[in-house]
Amino acid sequence: MAVFRPRQAKAHRRKWGMSDTGELHRVLEIFVPMLATVVVLGAVLWALHYLLLVRPKTLKSSQRFYRQLAMLGVTVVGVLAVILALPVAVETRNQIVQVFGLVMTGAIAFSSTTVIANFMGGIVLRTTGRFCTGDYITVDGHFGRVTERGLLDTEIQTETRELVALPNAFLLGRPVSVVRSSGAMVSVELSLGYDVHHAKVERLLLEAAARCGLAEAFVQVRALGDHAVTYRVNGLLEEVKRLLTMRSTLSAAVLDVFHEHGVEIVSPGFMNQRRLDPERLVIARSEEGFAGEEAPARTVPAEKVVFDKAEGAKRQEKQREALARRIEELTEAVAEGEDEAQTKSLKAELEAREAELRALDEKVKAQKEEQA
Repeated sequence: MAVFRPRQAKAHRRKWGMSDTGELHRVLEIFVPMLATVVVLGAVLWALHYLLLVRPKTLKSSQRFYRQLAMLGVTVVGVLAVILALPVAVETRNQIVQVFGLVMTGAIAFSSTTVIANFMGGIVLRTTGRFCTGDYITVDGHFGRVTERGLLDTEIQTETRELVALPNAFLLGRPVSVVRSSGAMVSVELSLGYDVHHAKVERLLLEAAARCGLAEAFVQVRALGDHAVTYRVNGLLEEVKRLLTMRSTLSAAVLDVFHEHGVEIVSPGFMNQRRLDPERLVIARSEEGFAGEEAPARTVPAEKVVFDKAEGAKRQEKQREALARRIEELTEAVAEGEDEAQTKSLKAELEAREAELRALDEKVKAQKEEQA
Protein backbone atom coordinates (compact mmCIF):
# COMPACT_ATOMS: atom_id res chain seq x y z
CA MET A 1 0.00 0.00 0.00
CA ALA A 2 1.41 3.40 -1.02
CA VAL A 3 1.98 6.00 1.68
CA PHE A 4 1.24 9.68 0.80
CA ARG A 5 4.19 11.58 2.29
CA PRO A 6 4.45 15.37 2.90
CA ARG A 7 7.10 15.74 0.20
CA GLN A 8 4.85 13.96 -2.27
CA ALA A 9 1.95 16.26 -1.24
CA LYS A 10 4.03 19.37 -1.88
CA ALA A 11 5.19 17.97 -5.21
CA HIS A 12 1.58 17.18 -6.07
CA ARG A 13 0.51 20.78 -5.31
CA ARG A 14 3.43 22.18 -7.35
CA LYS A 15 2.50 19.87 -10.21
CA TRP A 16 -1.01 21.24 -10.41
CA GLY A 17 -0.01 24.84 -9.74
CA MET A 18 -1.26 24.98 -6.18
CA SER A 19 0.44 26.50 -3.13
CA ASP A 20 -0.25 26.61 0.61
CA THR A 21 -1.11 30.30 0.44
CA GLY A 22 -3.49 29.86 -2.46
CA GLU A 23 -5.28 27.01 -0.75
CA LEU A 24 -5.68 29.11 2.43
CA HIS A 25 -7.13 31.98 0.41
CA ARG A 26 -9.56 29.62 -1.20
CA VAL A 27 -10.72 28.25 2.15
CA LEU A 28 -11.11 31.76 3.54
CA GLU A 29 -13.14 32.86 0.53
CA ILE A 30 -15.50 29.96 1.15
CA PHE A 31 -15.99 30.23 4.92
CA VAL A 32 -15.39 33.91 5.74
CA PRO A 33 -18.86 35.11 4.63
CA MET A 34 -20.58 32.54 6.86
CA LEU A 35 -18.27 33.20 9.82
CA ALA A 36 -18.71 36.95 9.42
CA THR A 37 -22.49 36.51 9.35
CA VAL A 38 -22.42 34.41 12.54
CA VAL A 39 -20.17 36.93 14.32
CA VAL A 40 -22.28 39.91 13.24
CA LEU A 41 -25.48 38.10 14.19
CA GLY A 42 -24.10 37.22 17.63
CA ALA A 43 -22.98 40.81 18.20
CA VAL A 44 -26.34 42.20 17.09
CA LEU A 45 -28.29 39.80 19.31
CA TRP A 46 -26.06 40.56 22.30
CA ALA A 47 -26.36 44.31 21.74
CA LEU A 48 -30.15 44.14 21.34
CA HIS A 49 -30.46 41.99 24.44
CA TYR A 50 -28.40 44.48 26.43
CA LEU A 51 -30.17 47.57 25.07
CA LEU A 52 -33.73 46.18 25.22
CA LEU A 53 -33.73 43.96 28.31
CA VAL A 54 -30.62 44.39 30.49
CA ARG A 55 -29.87 48.10 30.42
CA PRO A 56 -33.39 49.51 31.07
CA LYS A 57 -34.13 49.27 34.80
CA THR A 58 -37.68 50.62 34.71
CA LEU A 59 -39.34 48.13 32.36
CA LYS A 60 -42.84 46.97 33.22
CA SER A 61 -43.79 43.36 32.58
CA SER A 62 -45.81 44.30 29.49
CA GLN A 63 -42.89 46.30 28.02
CA ARG A 64 -40.47 43.45 28.65
CA PHE A 65 -42.92 41.06 26.96
CA TYR A 66 -42.98 43.02 23.69
CA ARG A 67 -39.21 43.42 23.67
CA GLN A 68 -38.80 39.68 24.05
CA LEU A 69 -41.06 39.27 21.04
CA ALA A 70 -38.79 41.60 19.05
CA MET A 71 -35.75 39.53 20.08
CA LEU A 72 -37.49 36.38 18.87
CA GLY A 73 -38.18 37.95 15.47
CA VAL A 74 -34.58 39.13 15.08
CA THR A 75 -33.32 35.64 15.98
CA VAL A 76 -35.47 34.02 13.27
CA VAL A 77 -34.22 36.53 10.70
CA GLY A 78 -30.63 35.88 11.82
CA VAL A 79 -30.98 32.12 11.37
CA LEU A 80 -32.25 32.74 7.85
CA ALA A 81 -29.24 35.01 7.16
CA VAL A 82 -26.83 32.28 8.32
CA ILE A 83 -28.51 29.80 5.98
CA LEU A 84 -28.11 32.18 3.06
CA ALA A 85 -24.41 32.58 3.90
CA LEU A 86 -23.61 28.85 3.91
CA PRO A 87 -20.72 27.89 1.57
CA VAL A 88 -22.80 25.63 -0.64
CA ALA A 89 -24.14 25.74 -4.16
CA VAL A 90 -27.05 28.04 -4.95
CA GLU A 91 -29.42 25.12 -5.57
CA THR A 92 -28.47 23.49 -2.27
CA ARG A 93 -28.92 26.79 -0.44
CA ASN A 94 -32.38 27.24 -1.96
CA GLN A 95 -33.32 23.74 -0.87
CA ILE A 96 -32.18 24.46 2.70
CA VAL A 97 -34.24 27.67 2.71
CA GLN A 98 -37.25 25.73 1.46
CA VAL A 99 -36.80 23.12 4.16
CA PHE A 100 -36.50 25.87 6.80
CA GLY A 101 -39.67 27.48 5.51
CA LEU A 102 -41.50 24.14 5.52
CA VAL A 103 -40.36 23.46 9.10
CA MET A 104 -41.57 26.88 10.27
CA THR A 105 -44.85 26.50 8.40
CA GLY A 106 -45.37 23.00 9.75
CA ALA A 107 -44.64 24.13 13.30
CA ILE A 108 -47.14 26.94 13.00
CA ALA A 109 -49.74 24.66 11.40
CA PHE A 110 -49.43 21.79 13.89
CA SER A 111 -49.14 24.05 16.93
CA SER A 112 -51.79 26.58 15.99
CA THR A 113 -54.31 25.03 18.37
CA THR A 114 -51.85 24.73 21.28
CA VAL A 115 -48.66 26.72 21.61
CA ILE A 116 -49.38 29.38 19.00
CA ALA A 117 -52.97 29.71 20.22
CA ASN A 118 -51.81 30.19 23.82
CA PHE A 119 -49.07 32.56 22.65
CA MET A 120 -51.57 34.72 20.75
CA GLY A 121 -53.98 34.47 23.66
CA GLY A 122 -51.30 35.85 25.98
CA ILE A 123 -50.77 38.81 23.66
CA VAL A 124 -54.52 39.54 23.50
CA LEU A 125 -54.95 39.26 27.30
CA ARG A 126 -52.08 41.66 27.93
CA THR A 127 -53.28 44.07 25.28
CA THR A 128 -56.88 44.18 26.52
CA GLY A 129 -55.86 44.20 30.21
CA ARG A 130 -58.81 42.05 31.33
CA PHE A 131 -57.20 41.37 34.70
CA CYS A 132 -53.98 42.05 36.61
CA THR A 133 -51.77 40.20 39.06
CA GLY A 134 -53.57 39.83 42.40
CA ASP A 135 -57.11 40.08 40.98
CA TYR A 136 -59.81 37.57 41.91
CA ILE A 137 -61.08 35.80 38.78
CA THR A 138 -63.62 33.06 38.08
CA VAL A 139 -63.52 31.11 34.83
CA ASP A 140 -65.32 27.85 34.04
CA GLY A 141 -65.58 26.84 37.70
CA HIS A 142 -62.04 27.89 38.62
CA PHE A 143 -61.87 30.61 41.27
CA GLY A 144 -58.73 32.19 42.68
CA ARG A 145 -56.28 35.09 42.62
CA VAL A 146 -53.90 35.69 39.74
CA THR A 147 -50.29 35.06 40.79
CA GLU A 148 -48.52 35.25 37.44
CA ARG A 149 -49.32 36.07 33.82
CA GLY A 150 -47.02 34.10 31.55
CA LEU A 151 -46.39 33.90 27.83
CA LEU A 152 -48.43 30.70 27.39
CA ASP A 153 -50.52 30.40 30.55
CA THR A 154 -51.86 32.28 33.56
CA GLU A 155 -51.37 30.96 37.07
CA ILE A 156 -53.99 31.40 39.79
CA GLN A 157 -54.03 30.41 43.46
CA THR A 158 -57.28 28.75 44.53
CA GLU A 159 -59.17 28.76 47.83
CA THR A 160 -57.35 25.55 48.81
CA ARG A 161 -53.94 27.25 48.25
CA GLU A 162 -53.29 25.19 45.13
CA LEU A 163 -51.63 26.73 42.08
CA VAL A 164 -53.56 26.16 38.84
CA ALA A 165 -52.11 27.02 35.42
CA LEU A 166 -54.80 28.03 32.93
CA PRO A 167 -53.77 28.17 29.24
CA ASN A 168 -54.22 31.62 27.75
CA ALA A 169 -56.30 30.18 24.89
CA PHE A 170 -58.62 28.68 27.53
CA LEU A 171 -59.05 32.10 29.17
CA LEU A 172 -59.55 33.82 25.84
CA GLY A 173 -62.30 31.46 24.73
CA ARG A 174 -64.38 31.61 27.92
CA PRO A 175 -66.04 34.37 29.94
CA VAL A 176 -63.83 35.53 32.80
CA SER A 177 -65.41 37.12 35.86
CA VAL A 178 -63.09 39.62 37.53
CA VAL A 179 -63.70 41.07 41.00
CA ARG A 180 -63.34 44.83 40.71
CA SER A 181 -60.72 46.50 42.88
CA SER A 182 -63.32 49.11 43.91
CA GLY A 183 -65.36 46.48 45.77
CA ALA A 184 -66.99 43.05 45.66
CA MET A 185 -70.49 41.85 46.52
CA VAL A 186 -70.66 39.35 49.38
CA SER A 187 -73.87 37.37 49.78
CA VAL A 188 -75.43 34.64 51.90
CA GLU A 189 -78.52 32.66 50.93
CA LEU A 190 -80.88 30.86 53.32
CA SER A 191 -84.38 29.38 53.39
CA LEU A 192 -87.04 29.97 56.06
CA GLY A 193 -90.58 28.75 56.52
CA TYR A 194 -93.68 30.74 55.65
CA ASP A 195 -94.40 31.24 59.35
CA VAL A 196 -91.75 34.01 59.57
CA HIS A 197 -92.79 37.30 57.99
CA HIS A 198 -90.54 38.45 55.18
CA ALA A 199 -90.26 41.98 56.59
CA LYS A 200 -88.76 40.64 59.81
CA VAL A 201 -86.34 38.42 57.86
CA GLU A 202 -85.19 41.35 55.73
CA ARG A 203 -84.63 43.51 58.80
CA LEU A 204 -82.54 40.83 60.51
CA LEU A 205 -80.47 40.13 57.39
CA LEU A 206 -79.71 43.84 57.00
CA GLU A 207 -78.66 43.96 60.64
CA ALA A 208 -76.27 41.05 60.06
CA ALA A 209 -74.75 42.80 57.05
CA ALA A 210 -74.33 46.03 59.00
CA ARG A 211 -72.65 44.14 61.85
CA CYS A 212 -70.04 42.88 59.36
CA GLY A 213 -69.35 46.38 58.06
CA LEU A 214 -70.75 45.78 54.57
CA ALA A 215 -71.91 48.86 52.68
CA GLU A 216 -75.07 49.32 50.61
CA ALA A 217 -76.65 46.07 51.85
CA PHE A 218 -79.93 44.83 50.38
CA VAL A 219 -82.10 41.70 50.62
CA GLN A 220 -83.72 39.71 47.82
CA VAL A 221 -86.54 37.19 47.96
CA ARG A 222 -85.10 34.60 45.58
CA ALA A 223 -87.77 31.90 45.45
CA LEU A 224 -91.13 30.86 46.88
CA GLY A 225 -90.80 27.11 47.33
CA ASP A 226 -93.34 24.52 48.34
CA HIS A 227 -92.25 24.61 51.96
CA ALA A 228 -89.88 27.58 52.36
CA VAL A 229 -88.95 31.03 51.14
CA THR A 230 -85.40 31.60 49.88
CA TYR A 231 -83.71 34.89 50.83
CA ARG A 232 -80.36 36.36 49.91
CA VAL A 233 -78.56 39.21 51.68
CA ASN A 234 -75.96 41.16 49.69
CA GLY A 235 -73.44 43.77 50.78
CA LEU A 236 -70.53 45.65 49.24
CA LEU A 237 -67.07 44.75 50.54
CA GLU A 238 -64.71 47.59 49.70
CA GLU A 239 -61.55 45.77 50.83
CA VAL A 240 -61.64 42.94 48.30
CA LYS A 241 -58.64 41.09 49.70
CA ARG A 242 -60.86 40.02 52.66
CA LEU A 243 -63.37 38.33 50.36
CA LEU A 244 -63.04 34.80 51.77
CA THR A 245 -63.04 35.92 55.39
CA MET A 246 -66.06 38.17 54.89
CA ARG A 247 -68.13 35.35 53.38
CA SER A 248 -67.61 33.30 56.51
CA THR A 249 -68.10 36.31 58.78
CA LEU A 250 -71.41 37.19 57.14
CA SER A 251 -72.71 33.63 57.53
CA ALA A 252 -71.78 33.65 61.22
CA ALA A 253 -73.41 37.06 61.70
CA VAL A 254 -76.67 35.81 60.14
CA LEU A 255 -76.72 32.90 62.61
CA ASP A 256 -76.01 35.18 65.57
CA VAL A 257 -78.63 37.79 64.67
CA PHE A 258 -81.39 35.27 63.99
CA HIS A 259 -80.72 33.35 67.19
CA GLU A 260 -80.59 36.54 69.25
CA HIS A 261 -84.07 37.47 67.97
CA GLY A 262 -85.48 34.01 68.52
CA VAL A 263 -85.83 33.01 64.87
CA GLU A 264 -85.13 29.37 64.07
CA ILE A 265 -83.18 28.50 60.91
CA VAL A 266 -84.40 24.96 60.33
CA SER A 267 -85.66 22.93 57.39
CA PRO A 268 -89.42 22.50 56.95
CA GLY A 269 -89.08 18.77 57.71
CA PHE A 270 -87.22 19.31 60.95
CA MET A 271 -90.27 18.68 63.16
CA ASN A 272 -91.02 15.46 61.28
CA GLN A 273 -87.67 13.95 62.20
CA ARG A 274 -87.96 14.12 66.00
CA ARG A 275 -90.36 15.25 68.68
CA LEU A 276 -89.76 18.62 70.25
CA ASP A 277 -91.52 20.76 72.79
CA PRO A 278 -93.44 23.43 70.84
CA GLU A 279 -92.19 26.02 73.32
CA ARG A 280 -88.55 25.05 72.89
CA LEU A 281 -86.51 27.02 70.35
CA VAL A 282 -83.86 25.28 68.27
CA ILE A 283 -81.01 27.70 68.92
CA ALA A 284 -77.44 26.69 69.55
CA ARG A 285 -76.12 27.61 72.97
CA SER A 286 -73.72 30.51 72.74
CA GLU A 287 -70.38 30.39 74.46
CA GLU A 288 -70.13 32.27 77.73
CA GLY A 289 -69.07 35.82 77.14
CA PHE A 290 -69.78 35.79 73.40
CA ALA A 291 -73.57 36.02 73.30
CA GLY A 292 -74.58 38.86 71.05
CA GLU A 293 -70.98 39.71 70.26
CA GLU A 294 -68.82 39.23 67.22
CA ALA A 295 -66.96 35.96 67.03
CA PRO A 296 -63.42 36.30 68.38
CA ALA A 297 -60.48 36.23 66.02
CA ARG A 298 -59.47 32.65 66.80
CA THR A 299 -57.61 32.10 63.57
CA VAL A 300 -55.56 34.13 61.12
CA PRO A 301 -57.43 35.59 58.13
CA ALA A 302 -58.03 32.95 55.44
CA GLU A 303 -56.60 35.16 52.68
CA LYS A 304 -53.26 35.39 54.49
CA VAL A 305 -52.82 31.62 54.27
CA VAL A 306 -54.70 30.76 51.07
CA PHE A 307 -53.56 33.54 48.75
CA ASP A 308 -50.04 34.11 50.08
CA LYS A 309 -48.36 33.85 46.66
CA ALA A 310 -50.97 36.01 44.92
CA GLU A 311 -50.73 38.68 47.61
CA GLY A 312 -46.93 38.65 47.42
CA ALA A 313 -46.92 38.86 43.63
CA LYS A 314 -49.31 41.81 43.67
CA ARG A 315 -47.28 43.60 46.34
CA GLN A 316 -44.03 43.07 44.44
CA GLU A 317 -45.55 44.27 41.16
CA LYS A 318 -46.85 47.46 42.79
CA GLN A 319 -43.50 48.03 44.49
CA ARG A 320 -41.66 47.58 41.20
CA GLU A 321 -43.96 49.99 39.35
CA ALA A 322 -43.51 52.60 42.11
CA LEU A 323 -39.72 52.24 41.96
CA ALA A 324 -39.76 52.47 38.16
CA ARG A 325 -41.78 55.69 38.27
CA ARG A 326 -39.48 57.19 40.91
CA ILE A 327 -36.34 56.26 38.94
CA GLU A 328 -37.81 57.86 35.83
CA GLU A 329 -38.61 61.04 37.77
CA LEU A 330 -35.11 61.16 39.28
CA THR A 331 -33.46 60.60 35.90
CA GLU A 332 -35.35 63.55 34.42
CA ALA A 333 -34.55 65.71 37.45
CA VAL A 334 -30.84 64.90 37.23
CA ALA A 335 -30.79 65.73 33.52
CA GLU A 336 -32.49 69.08 34.13
CA GLY A 337 -30.72 69.94 37.41
CA GLU A 338 -28.68 73.11 37.63
CA ASP A 339 -27.77 73.22 41.30
CA GLU A 340 -24.71 71.02 41.85
CA ALA A 341 -25.56 70.10 45.44
CA GLN A 342 -29.14 69.20 44.56
CA THR A 343 -27.99 67.19 41.55
CA LYS A 344 -25.58 65.25 43.72
CA SER A 345 -28.36 64.43 46.18
CA LEU A 346 -30.65 63.32 43.34
CA LYS A 347 -27.93 61.09 41.90
CA ALA A 348 -27.42 59.45 45.29
CA GLU A 349 -31.15 58.75 45.60
CA LEU A 350 -31.24 57.49 42.01
CA GLU A 351 -28.45 55.00 42.70
CA ALA A 352 -30.23 53.85 45.86
CA ARG A 353 -33.52 53.32 44.03
CA GLU A 354 -31.79 51.43 41.20
CA ALA A 355 -30.07 49.20 43.76
CA GLU A 356 -33.42 48.59 45.45
CA LEU A 357 -34.98 47.68 42.10
CA ARG A 358 -32.17 45.25 41.31
CA ALA A 359 -32.54 43.64 44.73
CA LEU A 360 -36.30 43.26 44.18
CA ASP A 361 -35.73 41.61 40.78
CA GLU A 362 -33.19 39.23 42.30
CA LYS A 363 -35.62 38.36 45.09
CA VAL A 364 -38.41 37.58 42.60
CA LYS A 365 -36.02 35.48 40.54
CA ALA A 366 -34.90 33.53 43.61
CA GLN A 367 -38.51 32.87 44.64
CA LYS A 368 -39.32 31.51 41.18
CA GLU A 369 -36.28 29.21 41.31
CA GLU A 370 -37.33 27.90 44.73
CA GLN A 371 -40.88 27.21 43.53
CA ALA A 372 -39.55 25.48 40.39
